[in-house]
Parts: sequence; structure tokens; C-alpha cells
Amino acid sequence: MTTTYPFSAIVGMDGLRLALLLNAVSPAVGGVLVRGEKGTAKSTAVRAIASLLPEVDVVAGCRFSCDPAAPDPSCPDGPHEPDTGEARPARMVELPVGASEDRLVGALDIERALSDGVKAFEPGLLADAHRGVLYVDEVNLLHDHLIDLLLDAAAMGASYVEREGVSVRHAARFLLVGTMNPEEGELRPQLLDRFGLTVEVAASRDTDERVEVVRRRLAYDEDPEGFAARWAADEDALRERIAAARALLPGVRLGDRALRQIAAVCAGFEVDGMRADIVTARTATALAAWAGRADVRTEDVRGAALLALPHRRRRAPFDAPGLDEDKLDEILRRFEEEDPEPDPDPGPEGPDDGPDGSGPEGPGGADDPGGRPEGGAGDGAREQAPPAAPEPEPSVPDQRTAEHEPAGGEAEGDGGTGGGAAGGERAAVGAAEPFRTRRLDVPGLGEGAAGRRSRARTAHGRTTGARRPRGALSALHLTATVRAAAPHQRARGRRGPGLLVRRDDLREAVREGREGNLVLFVVDASGSMAARKRMSAIKGAVLSLLLDAYQRRDKVGLITFRGADAELALPPTSSVDAAAVRLERLPTGGRTPLAAGLLKAREVLRVERLRDPSRRPLLVVVTDGRATEARRSGGATPVERAGRAARMLAGDGIASVVVDCESGPVRLGLAGALARELRGTPVTLDELRADSVTALVRDVRTVSTSRRAA
Repeated sequence: MTTTYPFSAIVGMDGLRLALLLNAVSPAVGGVLVRGEKGTAKSTAVRAIASLLPEVDVVAGCRFSCDPAAPDPSCPDGPHEPDTGEARPARMVELPVGASEDRLVGALDIERALSDGVKAFEPGLLADAHRGVLYVDEVNLLHDHLIDLLLDAAAMGASYVEREGVSVRHAARFLLVGTMNPEEGELRPQLLDRFGLTVEVAASRDTDERVEVVRRRLAYDEDPEGFAARWAADEDALRERIAAARALLPGVRLGDRALRQIAAVCAGFEVDGMRADIVTARTATALAAWAGRADVRTEDVRGAALLALPHRRRRAPFDAPGLDEDKLDEILRRFEEEDPEPDPDPGPEGPDDGPDGSGPEGPGGADDPGGRPEGGAGDGAREQAPPAAPEPEPSVPDQRTAEHEPAGGEAEGDGGTGGGAAGGERAAVGAAEPFRTRRLDVPGLGEGAAGRRSRARTAHGRTTGARRPRGALSALHLTATVRAAAPHQRARGRRGPGLLVRRDDLREAVREGREGNLVLFVVDASGSMAARKRMSAIKGAVLSLLLDAYQRRDKVGLITFRGADAELALPPTSSVDAAAVRLERLPTGGRTPLAAGLLKAREVLRVERLRDPSRRPLLVVVTDGRATEARRSGGATPVERAGRAARMLAGDGIASVVVDCESGPVRLGLAGALARELRGTPVTLDELRADSVTALVRDVRTVSTSRRAA
């Protein structure tokens, strides 16, 4: 059996440890979402907390971990005999990113249900996690429909499995912990809101703390059992403190004053809905119980807000979650001025004594910087107010803050290397306000990851047909199954009213929904695009397309070209936020190596096709169509090389859109010519808007018409 790294041996990460401990004290808090860069011991901390949870009494032999004192009346393994309980440690169940729906919620044997009328149910991970911990690593990479099922079960405390009118329900109450690396993409706001608390973690920049982390990890890897034995006393003390806080929790008083403070804070940060107020109240109550107090105080409200509100505050697209601590303190200060708190009666134990009499630091104290075992949860008093994530700088600056246009207006250079306005590199300009774009999709029918862009065969969607099952049957097409079984009833000796169904009769539903695509942006950043107002509008358009890609669950990549070559500014990723940041910092200037940008796109798409062959690409070229790179002696012109590269992409069957950025009274139509070479669709900036008066008659589906004509 693998020895788990001790929770009390974790160095630093005060906020993460406190959030996990508060959920251990009060599972009603609603779980934790841990956001942080790779290699910050997120998984280690989550696995360690499970070993601190008290043992649970379960009905012997029950696959759903029913409590013998109050068994679930709808348990599929019930009814249970009395006095059949046994104690076992609380489980920690891990949900893999690639898990299927049946693996998560369980599977019904449809064949037995139809032929024998028996509800044969195989439990899933939700049943295994009941009364324990369910851990989802890289939760942001989990399919949306699995996240919906997971969070619904966490909110209702039960899991429902329904297949063609056959349903099973069982209890599913667990501590939900998800970890994610924001570089790989964000969760949807409504899914973020379903996690009770969120914590940002990052590697320490303190040399002594980093040394201690390495020292302890090497000691653990060399002798896990011996290392755990050295921390056993601290682990036992933490278990006792958790048990004491759980016992105290029902008696903690959340007074009207504390409730008004919570409401003032949530209103001050303009959070949506009422879940934030409820979670903050539960967290503040758990904080008071953890500190051994019977009343919720201002410091509890502040600490709860730092954990419960960062991911719920209203923010601009692509802004990371965060909370302004100065604003929080100002709201609480104003509340104190309007409603001063009466002098508290400290009581016989004093205001700061923990349940074991050792003070808020818990067993072992908080003065040890890391050179010896830190008892309890670590840094004690600092856990009462965990450090909040720093307020991020807006990724989309307000256009009004951009510099004024230089004299001379928007004159466009020819992309040369001279000293003209368009020749040298210019500093990045802010993007214009994003807008809602029309949907651009890939023609045909795909089979990629579930999303909201192009038509595809998916596990969820409208039923379009039936076929023989491929593997385990999960989506029964009842009508097709009955039609397949009906001709054989007499030969099978049917005498009664039932239908005799064999495995060969079963048919599964073929469903059509929408998939997410790989949207690869190729953005012209040359001197011909460098006029400030023009580039601001172009960046606003690309930012709008990025927002659309985020909402449609796409992967995105970003290629820029200017000067002498093209650059892969952002390899294909699920993090649309990262693409927005790269776009924000994009400088302009120099020549226009259009061919290099297209060839770089072809190479990136070739590699991605090998990595993820089911995800279809959509190429979005943002340019005015000019090509002004240095001409090679005796070779093709820049325009000819760009046309050749475009025809190669068209030959690969890549669906494409050319966003025509040409402006001014005289138009050369170069972007339209490029679109014809790509067999793609030219779209002006005005046509890109969903609310544009100009109808976008030509969309990406015309690619198929162009190909037929070719």
C-alpha cells in the first residue's frame, strides 16, 4: 500500500491548506477549486487531506456506502438489515480526464432490463466517492457534460441514472476538489460558481522555503514509511482538531450582524446570484469552528470572502479570478463605522484559543519557518485570512487609454524597411471593445470533441439514426431495437406478452450535435496594418473571435507574421485567455511575409492533425492581403509565393476564412484574391459582426460549393 505524503508536512500554501481543512470540517461549504501552475503540489495536498478525514460507518457489503444509522431508502442494494455496520477509512476517488459518462455515474444493463425486467446497475465513481473525497485533476479539461453531471450530483447529494425509462437513484455526498492549470484553459463562469471555494497557488519565491520543500520531498521519496512516522503525531493532532471543530460546528452562532457584513461584501463586489452569500456564510461558520469559537466574527467574514468570492466577482472577458483585498477592507471598515461592534466578552477560554487550547496556530504553533515539523495545518493565524490572488491587470485595456493618433492620421506604409511610419516596429496598441461575432463553422460532419461550433456526431444531441453498438451500449434506440427483434419472436418461442430481445437486436442511437474545433489565427502584424486606429479595430475583431472560440469550446492557436518571418506566438491550446494576452502585446511594423505566415500555419496544422486527428481545423487569416517581403533573385514574387502557399493549404482540405482588413477609399481586393486561392470565405470587419446590417450570406459552408466548382 502506498504511503500518502503527510498533510502537516506540506510547506507553505496557507490558503490551500485552510480551504481543504474547512471543507473537512464542513462539507456543506461545497468543495475547493485549486488553480495554479504545474508542479505546485496541488495533487499532493488533495491526496493528503483524505487521510485526515474521520472513519465512516458503512453497511457491510453495500456498494453505495450507506450509513447503518440512516440507510438510504432508495439504495439499489437495499433494503439493509439492521446491525450490519462496519467502520472504514474515508475514500478518495480520482476521476480521470478521459472518463466516460458510464464510468462517472454508473451503467445500466439495458439488455437485462428489456429482456428480464431487472435493474442491473453497476455503480460508478460517484457511488465510490459517497461520504469521501472526489478528486478531479485538470478539471478544466473534463468534457462539459461530465462536469455538469458531477456538479449536479454535488449540489443535490444524489446521482440519477436514466436509460430509456429505466432509472436508478443513489446518494452521492462527497467533498469535491478540482485542480487546474489556467494555462490550459478556464472553466465556464457558471461552473466556477458551483465550486464553494477557490484558491490560487504558486511556487514560493523564498529560497529557504524552496529548500525545505525539496529536503522534505527527497526524504519522503527515500523512505515514505519512515517519513510518515516522523509526522504521525502532527497528523493525529490535526485529526483531533478536525473532529473537535466538526463537533463544535452545529453550535456556532451566525448572528444578524455577521450576515449583514456578508451581504455588504457580496453586494460590494457585485457578485451574481445568492450562492456567494450562502457559501460565504457557511465558510465563515466553519472558520469560527476551526478557531474554536462559538460566534462568527469580522475576521471570519473576511477570511471567508477571500476564499469564496474571487471566482464569483463580475469581471471582463479573459480576466482571471481575483479579489481586491484593499476594497474588501474598505467595505468592512465602512460597515464598522455604520454599525460598530459591541465589546466582545472573551469568555473563560479567551478569544483565540483553539479546541485543544493551543491557540489559533493549532498543534505545533506557527513560528517555525519550515525547518522542523509544523504541527496542525501550518501557519495558523495566517490561515484565518489566506492571501488572495493578486488582482490581475486587465487583458483588454480600454481603448480610451490608448495614445492619441500622431499627426498625419492613418496613412498606411507599404510595409518596407525604411524609416517611414509603417517601416519600423511600433509599440502594441490596445484592442477595441469586443463584439458578438457571427458563427463561422467547418463544413461537413465531424466526430471531434463536444463543443458548440460545427456539426458532428456526438454522444449528446438530436437523434438522427440507429446502428449496431460499438462496445458497451449506452444510448439505446428503442424503436430500432424493437423493429430488429420483432420478426424473430415466433422462432424464439414467444408465448407471453413480453418481447424476447437478444444482444444482436440491440441498436444504439446515432446523434448529431456540435463539436469544438481548432481555430488557428494567422494575424498580419506588418507595417501595412500599423495605423493605430486600424490596428485597434483589428485586435478588437480578433479578440471577439477569441471570445466566440471560448464560448464554443474550441482550441486556439496564434501565428503572427511581420518583418522577415512568421512566428508561432501561441501553440494550439485550450487557454483562450493566453491567446488574448499574446494579442494584447502584439507589436506591429516591417514588411509583410504573407507566404511565411501561411506556410507556418500549414506546418502547425500538420502536427496537430497527428496529435488530435478527430479535431477539425478552421484557419482564420486576418490581413489586408498585401505581400511585401524581400524578393529573391530570379525567384517568384511575394504575391506568387503567397498564392502557392494558399493553394497548398486548400489542397490539404483546410476550411478557411479571410478577414479582410483593407480600408480606405481605394481597395485593391487582395484579401479576396487570397480567399479564392484558399478556397475560403472573405469576410469584412463589418460582416463579422452578428448585429451587422450587411447579411453574411457567404459563410464557411460555401467552401464545399467552391470545391465542387473546382
